Amino acid sequence: MSNLETVPQEILCGEDGQPEGIEFLPPRVVPLGGPRAMPVRRTLPQKKRSLIGSWCFLDHYGPDLASSSGGMKVARHPHTGLATVSWLFTGEIEHRDSAGYTATVRPGEVNLMVAGRGISHQELSTPSTTVLHGAQLWFALPDSTRHMAPTFEHYAPEPVRLGEAELKVFLGSLAGSTSPVETYTPPLMAAEATIRSGGTLDLDLDPSFEHCILLDTGNVLLNGSPLPVDHLAYLPTGQSRLLLEARDTAVRVLILGGEPLGEQIVMWWNFIGRTHEEVVAYRAAWQTEIGAEPASPPSDGAYPDGAPYPRFGPFPQGTPAPLPAPVLPNAQLRPRG
Repeated sequence: MSNLETVPQEILCGEDGQPEGIEFLPPRVVPLGGPRAMPVRRTLPQKKRSLIGSWCFLDHYGPDLASSSGGMKVARHPHTGLATVSWLFTGEIEHRDSAGYTATVRPGEVNLMVAGRGISHQELSTPSTTVLHGAQLWFALPDSTRHMAPTFEHYAPEPVRLGEAELKVFLGSLAGSTSPVETYTPPLMAAEATIRSGGTLDLDLDPSFEHCILLDTGNVLLNGSPLPVDHLAYLPTGQSRLLLEARDTAVRVLILGGEPLGEQIVMWWNFIGRTHEEVVAYRAAWQTEIGAEPASPPSDGAYPDGAPYPRFGPFPQGTPAPLPAPVLPNAQLRPRG
């Protein structure tokens, strides 16, 4: 998925009424591609919190009627320095990228695309999809791996029954369940948890991790405090227990966590770099490669950082036209961490 805002922005989250040790991050609604397009609820990044572990982006969408919004139609767009994680509750999405990978994203199966030095991809909901519901997550790659060649992995985790709850761990480890998917980052984890009405889920957490919990559906208490639907609850390092109590309905949440990245990043549109100048160069490369802005390709077939030309291609013919990059802001892009 792409950040399709023409002027990418962040907002400040208030703190009123939040329990001690937990920070609630409210969503803001962003249409994917225009005012009539499928809306998503974005809880990360925010002006006061850019990273949770290595996690840097969280879009939550649906249930969305494809007949009303047209479903997901995200044409080819670029990424650098990050990995995208696609996780669905309902519907299917077709993925195609410039590294030659094609896959269908289905409920309960994770698709991980590691952009590394540069990749482009498109995401289109399948013709048979009537309702689309899921989440798109990104995590930032550390400096040691952010220039790696792009790669892709698909994995279907086995559900783990924990009393009145069920857990699907699709990245990292939680509650004795471990995903084999390589993330090329400091340790992180991601899981879907469902809890029966009136049930509980009591988990031991790694206290070296930051964690966040997104409430998708239901009415839940998080460590004794109500978590508003569609909000992201942030738990800092040092937390060793997570207690989720489903009240009068069944509950579904996403649980994410990871060791703090420990690095400053510059994140703008679909690019992550370390400096303003890097992001400017990524944008210029993309615009040149799709023919949106005139410029000469590198004469020796490689960019100054060693990435081969084209950084974001090649891409199969006969696909929708690529998305041009927004105009850069007048101000210097600032590192955040």
